[in-house]
Amino acid sequence: MSSGALENLVVLDLTRVLAGPYCTMLLADMGAEVIKIEIPQGGDDTRAYPPFRKNRDGEQESLYFANINRNKKGITLNLKSEEGKEIFRRLVKKADIVVENYRPGVMDKLGLGYDALKEINPRLIYGSVSGFGNTGPYRLRPGYDILAQAMGGLMAITGAAGGPPTRVGSAIGDLLGGLHLTIGLLAAVNARNLTGVGQRVDISLMDAVIAATENTAIKYLESGTIPPRMGNRYAAVSPYDAFQVKDGKIIIAAGNQHLYEKLCTEILHRPDMITDPRFTDMPGRLKNQDAIQEVIESTLADKTMEEAVELVLSKGIPAGPIYDISQILQDPQVKEREMFVEMEHPTLGPITVNGCAVKLSETMPGVRTPAPALGQDDFEILHKYCGLAQEEVESLREQKVI
Repeated sequence: MSSGALENLVVLDLTRVLAGPYCTMLLADMGAEVIKIEIPQGGDDTRAYPPFRKNRDGEQESLYFANINRNKKGITLNLKSEEGKEIFRRLVKKADIVVENYRPGVMDKLGLGYDALKEINPRLIYGSVSGFGNTGPYRLRPGYDILAQAMGGLMAITGAAGGPPTRVGSAIGDLLGGLHLTIGLLAAVNARNLTGVGQRVDISLMDAVIAATENTAIKYLESGTIPPRMGNRYAAVSPYDAFQVKDGKIIIAAGNQHLYEKLCTEILHRPDMITDPRFTDMPGRLKNQDAIQEVIESTLADKTMEEAVELVLSKGIPAGPIYDISQILQDPQVKEREMFVEMEHPTLGPITVNGCAVKLSETMPGVRTPAPALGQDDFEILHKYCGLAQEEVESLREQKVI
């Protein structure tokens, strides 16, 4: 039985924190053998990130790390030592993909950059993700999610109307970078099937955020006007917003003329709003959203979120509640799609991690193994790929190579 769509791929994962580990998590969820390589002292920074839980030895352990690094093997390796570099080169000979998220130039200074590694393994695919990529005047700047959101234009269009630029609540710049890196790596795998050789995949967090700002630039280039922040509204469609009801807010998304007319006649009981010159077409509705909001909210004011959503959906109009995380965890759709998975962790006990959003009919991704302890698989991996005996691995540990 297949263990995943990518079970034939071996990935050397030098990444830490979020953008790179998110990418390698997806590859691992889809069956790749991902070997997470950490520095011997301390490991990935996120081992020290909250939220924490006390493990069975009474020590604090990171659930952040456990969530993003499931399904991976774990070894330690000091790449500043010559012995560590040589072991890494031996691993590269057997690997399909190397992924790193150091600042550009770091791997080259170690003698382990793409140009050096492709001489060892011409089929190697080398993926890197950084704040600004490997080219351009900003390439050596440090990069973090909030900088990508700020400089990629996402903060400028996010926030309440008239309010300040606002960071998206999750580290969406890192996640977009990780997603783009995953897509690029899989494209390079297919290209290798065609050509027989690997290549470099270069992802910038700033690029990834710009790509996700949709048609913001087009609107500016056509109108000369910088798009304003609009809260939950959408510059292309109305009514498409959050609306207050008795016990909270719901979303109504009347994305075309037909849905708008159904909303007017079957929910609002205001057929006059179809012929009212202010609302006859989308440009008019976009200019008069406050007036539309007032009618919708007054009509639904005495209904709970659940009642209002059921009413609007019953007429074939897209609607839904605005959930907090406690409500998401209990939602039957989320449970059916297994977007949160309970698993047994060897030191933390039962934990819940995010599920995989990729669903495949024949090789379903899944959460199979917990995140590794630091250096957990040193012997297994070094024996399997480098042919090292137990005593050789112990000697490397004594020398602080691993």
